[in-house]
Parts: sequence; structure tokens; C-alpha cells
Amino acid sequence: MRQSNIGWLFLTPATLILFVVGFVPFIYILYVGFFDWNTNAVDPTLRWAGLQNYRSLVFDTTFLNSLARTLVFAFFVVVSELLLGYVLARALMADRLWGRQFFRTIHTLPIVVAPIAVGATWRLLCVPGFGIVPYYLKLWFGIDYNISTNAYHAFVTAIIMDLWHWTPFVTLSLMAGLTALPKEPLEQAQIDGGNKLQIFWYVIVPMLKPVLLTTVFIRLMDALRSVDEIWMLTKGGPAEATRFIGLHIWINVFPKTDYGYGAAMSLLTLYVTIVLSWLLFVAMTGRKGGAQ
Repeated sequence: MRQSNIGWLFLTPATLILFVVGFVPFIYILYVGFFDWNTNAVDPTLRWAGLQNYRSLVFDTTFLNSLARTLVFAFFVVVSELLLGYVLARALMADRLWGRQFFRTIHTLPIVVAPIAVGATWRLLCVPGFGIVPYYLKLWFGIDYNISTNAYHAFVTAIIMDLWHWTPFVTLSLMAGLTALPKEPLEQAQIDGGNKLQIFWYVIVPMLKPVLLTTVFIRLMDALRSVDEIWMLTKGGPAEATRFIGLHIWINVFPKTDYGYGAAMSLLTLYVTIVLSWLLFVAMTGRKGGAQ
């Protein structure tokens, strides 16, 4: 009993911090979402709106398009980073790779760069008339690359930028998981005559599932809330080609100061994120809730 009390005593500071920075803001956003509150409006006070903000979201094509665009973006980056991360993890774990430690260090560097600096760097690389990317694409392939006017170029560049920034995180996670795998099942599968594809699918993937699940969850949630990188790269343009849901909420909450509507969008996006995570959990583990 005494040990239990001591444990709760040590957990109390962390619990209080989580309550203040996590639960209290959530309750406040939930409260604001039921009001019409715009500090730049003629009447800047809070006015009760009930469920009107949520009803408006159902018919808001800009919001729905941003949400759909974000889901497409998240699907491409998460799947691509998972595939690239696994290939790079196996390559960096190979004993015959010369300078393995050096390449591991170089490969990890993008993780420590702040997202806003990543966006600014890629903007400088891709800006027409100055960046090296449009220059060499024109010189070598005759492509008029322009992220300021071409929606396809801007969207693809946003995906490549995210791959460059976050694939090292996936690589490190998978390297840790692969290193911790027991050798006996792999050796037994080789003795039984399994080829590389069979060993990968029936032995490695099942044992690596907890690591895969955690990595996909982290990257999915990060991809759904991309803001600062995209803002620095394209500011959501051209038109609305790269206005993902996080950036769309930010534009409504800060420049437009539409706090009530922004709170409703935030809560609906949180709900979509939770549903997607739950579906992914069920698909990867075959479990629903706490059932085995």
C-alpha cells in the first residue's frame, strides 16, 4: 500500500502537467466550438451558436477539399516513408556497407532540422529563377517546373519534402525493431527452405508489427497536422493545391480570427484522426478495442 502511494506521488507532477496542457485546452476548444466568436467582426463577443459551426462544416467545400487533400497527402507520405525506411534500414544494417556509421549520421541529420527551416530551404531550392531544382529539371528534361503556378508540381514537391524530412525517423525506428528481432525464427525459416519474400512476409512482418504500428501512428498523425513546412514552401498555393487541413485551420483561426469555426474544425479533424487510427489498429492487429 505504501509503495503504491509513493508511485502515485511520483506520477502526480506528470499527471498535473498532462491535465493542464492536454485536457484543459481540449475542454476550452470544445466550449468555443459552440459559439460564434470572431474578434474582427462587428460584434466581437461570444455569441451562442449551438451546433451551427458543425453544421456549416458539412457544407463547407473548402474545408472538405482540404480534408480530402490531406488524406491523400498522408497516404502517399506514410506508405512511401515506410517502404523507403525499410529499404534504407536493411541497407544501413548490412555488414558489407563501407562507412556505415558515417552514412547513418548523414541520413539522420534531416530529423534535427526544424520544420520551418525545412520549408524555407526547400522554398529556396524550388523557387523559379533562383532554385537549382527548376534549373536542372529544365536543363536535363525540359520541364518547366514551377511550384508557384503549377498545382501538381507544388503537391508533389510537398510530398518529396516530407519524405526527405521524416524518412530517417522511420529508418531509425525500423532499424531498432530489426535489431531486436530474435535470430532463431529467421534461422529456422531458412532451414525450412523459405525464400527471402516468404521469410519477410511470414516471419519478419509479424514480429515487427508492434514497431510498424507505432511508426505508422506517429507518422500518420504528423502528416495530418502539417502546417509550418507547407506554409514556408507554398503558403497553401497555388490556389488551394497544398492547403492541407492543418494549414486551413490555422488560416481561419489566426489571420481571420474566426475562433468558433476554427475550434469546430479542429475537433472534427481530431475525430477523423482518431477514427483513422482505430481503423488502422484494427487492420494491423485484427483486434477491436480490448478484445483479443
